[in-house]
Amino acid sequence: MKVGNPAPQIGRPRAFNPKVALEKALQVFWRRGYAGASLSELTAAMGITRPSLYAAFGNKEELFHKALDLYMGGPANGSREALQERTAHAVVEQLLDRLVTLLSDPHHPAGCLLVKGGLSSAKADDSIRDEMTKRRLAGEIALRKRFERAKAEGDLPANSDPAGLAFYVTTITQGMTIQAVNGTDQNELRRLVEMVLQTWPSLVESSICGRR
Repeated sequence: MKVGNPAPQIGRPRAFNPKVALEKALQVFWRRGYAGASLSELTAAMGITRPSLYAAFGNKEELFHKALDLYMGGPANGSREALQERTAHAVVEQLLDRLVTLLSDPHHPAGCLLVKGGLSSAKADDSIRDEMTKRRLAGEIALRKRFERAKAEGDLPANSDPAGLAFYVTTITQGMTIQAVNGTDQNELRRLVEMVLQTWPSLVESSICGRR
């Protein structure tokens, strides 16, 4: 009996969904930070082997950068949306309100990846800390530019200090993140937001000194 030609070999498809695997890796980095997330913990959460991780995502640092991009485009996207509010006061209100929602979401680890991700003392992780610093500063710069626009439009008074106000709000958000990691609940965080909003007019009028 004549035997036909064997079917052409097709490359073996990945046995996992890269998007789902990256979301799992994000959760590990978010919970443990970059230094605290071991490759064993990452591969176990992602449901893949180390060779598969390297083939699909590169090394641990490259995986972290991909997870960080996913975080910035998803859970942390609220900060960019808040900048579109009509007034500086509304920007701050929405920014802090969205942050409280993120920090108190039971479906996510406590805290902010931009803060927790860079908490490391290992010299080899300097590039990760630098990347976290760069991204946090980018957020502060975007906020400063929004306040500068508000000042130019007359929404903020002429003696207000956009750089100082942006630094103040950024410091508040980072402090809220640390408090959330330490177990501060949603009600306490919202009380803090109320205090910030109550003092906002006086902060604006006092032209607090910013970083030059």
